[in-house]
Amino acid sequence: MEFRPPVTAPGLGAYLAPGPMSFTEFVGSNAPHLMPSPGVQGVAGGLDVPHGTTIVALTFADGVVIAGDRRATSGNVIAQRDIEKIFITDSYSAVGIAGSAGLAIQMVRLYSADLEHYEKLEGVSLSFDGKANKLAQSVASNLSAALQGFVVVPLFVGFDPEEGGRIVNYDATGGRYDEHLGFNAVGSGSIFAKSALKKTFDPAADLAGAVHTAVGALYDAADDDTATGLPDLTRGLYPIVVSITGAEGAVKRPTAEIEAVVRAIVAERTQSPGA
Repeated sequence: MEFRPPVTAPGLGAYLAPGPMSFTEFVGSNAPHLMPSPGVQGVAGGLDVPHGTTIVALTFADGVVIAGDRRATSGNVIAQRDIEKIFITDSYSAVGIAGSAGLAIQMVRLYSADLEHYEKLEGVSLSFDGKANKLAQSVASNLSAALQGFVVVPLFVGFDPEEGGRIVNYDATGGRYDEHLGFNAVGSGSIFAKSALKKTFDPAADLAGAVHTAVGALYDAADDDTATGLPDLTRGLYPIVVSITGAEGAVKRPTAEIEAVVRAIVAERTQSPGA
């Protein structure tokens, strides 16, 4: 058998020597075995892995809101009922994931570490555009896996001191597209969610109104898309919602707040089932 020396961590000199500002580049150079696999080789027909489904985002008077349902599917089976698809990536940004859940979660964790690494070295955080471009690089690095069916499609939101709440979406190659309508959605139920947002989006809404609109769009998506999960009142599972404003930064909305919104929406739909 061929002898292979054990993989060891980089020596102390690697941490002290001048190097790239990117945490991802540092790990790739000094401990490549810790990086996510760039692709899944030799898989015939793909793997039946859990997929995240629908994410919505919309701007409002003071910032931006992003929300996601809790269902992950594997083919026609519910793989998980309580998955979290919205991640706060720093004080003024968040990412929602759709697509291959495992790869997407790895990508977002590494991306968050990259932002933190830059901020510690420079003493300031990246600009909004810098964060958006950094995420585009992460998506592009997953291209070989995407070509085999393991697609990751994030939806990026943040607060820009000059422009307020902003939304950026991506394609599987890492192409970056700024959203100028003030709302967007990704995932299997996105076409239904965006149809709902076209009718209910109000750029001048307050935070409560924006949260209600986002949760309502997810409810409408679940009404037509089997891969998008409805709120589960029995199990106490409600959408994950994050708001980002200049005053508060990125805040995960409390479960009790979202439960109240969900119950109000259910009451509205009970009175008008066809609405």
